Amino acid sequence: MIGRLVLVVLVVLGAPLLGALLNGADRILTARMQGRIGPPLLQPFYDLLKLFRKEPLVLNRIQIGYVYLHLAFMLMTIVLITLGQDMLLALFTHAFSTLSLVIGGMSVRSPYSRIGSQRKIMQMLAYEPVLILLVVGIYLRTGSFMAGAVAHLDAPLITSLPLVFLAFLVALEIKLEKSPFDVATSHHAHQELVKGITIEYAGPYLGIIELTHFYETFFLLALVTAFFVTHVWLGVLVAMAVYGAAILVDNVCARMRTTWMVRYMWTVPVALAVCNIIWLYLQPHVGR
Repeated sequence: MIGRLVLVVLVVLGAPLLGALLNGADRILTARMQGRIGPPLLQPFYDLLKLFRKEPLVLNRIQIGYVYLHLAFMLMTIVLITLGQDMLLALFTHAFSTLSLVIGGMSVRSPYSRIGSQRKIMQMLAYEPVLILLVVGIYLRTGSFMAGAVAHLDAPLITSLPLVFLAFLVALEIKLEKSPFDVATSHHAHQELVKGITIEYAGPYLGIIELTHFYETFFLLALVTAFFVTHVWLGVLVAMAVYGAAILVDNVCARMRTTWMVRYMWTVPVALAVCNIIWLYLQPHVGR
C-alpha cells in the first residue's frame, strides 16, 4: 500500500513537470520550423508562475467551480490509470474533465468562448469512439477492463492492436489541439478563435487550465507508451517520436472545419479501429 501511495505521489508531482518540458520543446521545435529562435525550454514554467501570481479575475463563480473540476477529474484519471484500476471509469473521468471545461466556457456571454465550447463538444464526438474502441480492444486482449492487466501481457499491445494504435494517434492530435484539428482553442494565431474556449479565463484560473493540459499531455503519451509495455524504453522513444510528429503535422497542416473533422474521424480512424476489434474478436485465443 505504501509503495502504491508513493507511486501515485511521484506521478502526480512528476506528470506536470514532464508535460511542461514537452510543451517547452513544442514551442522550440515550432519556432525552428517557422524560422524563429523561440523561447527557452523552461518558458512554460515561467508562464505558469506568472499566471499564478496575477490577480484572479473571473466573470462569475460558476467559472471557478468548473475550472477546479477540470483539474480534479484529470487528476482522478491519472490516479486510476497509475493504480491499474478500471479503464472505463478512467475514460468517464477523462470525459468529465473535458465537459467541465466546456460548461465553464458556456457559463459566460462571450461568443468566442461559447463557440469554442461548442467546437470542443464536436471534438469529443470525433475522438471518444476511438477511445472507447481502444478500451474494448484492451479488454479483448487481456480479458479484463483493469489497466493493471496490460502489465502482465507476454507481448506488447501493438502486435494485436496496430490499427487501433493508428486511430489513437489521430485522436491524440485532436486532444493536443494540433492542426488540422485545433478548432476549439489554440496558442497560435492561425485560426479565427485565438484561445477560444479559454478566452475568458485569466490569472491563476488560466494557470489551472494550463496545468491540466500538462497533466493531459503526460496521460496521452503514457497511453502511447502502454502499447509497448513489455519494452518500456522503446515505448518512451515511440511516444517522443509521436509527439514530434504531432508538432510537425501541426506546422504543415491548415486548420480544417469541425464537420470535416467529425466526418474524417468517423470514416477513417474509427473504421480502422473497428476492423482491428473484429479481427481480435475472431481470434479468441490471442493473448489468452
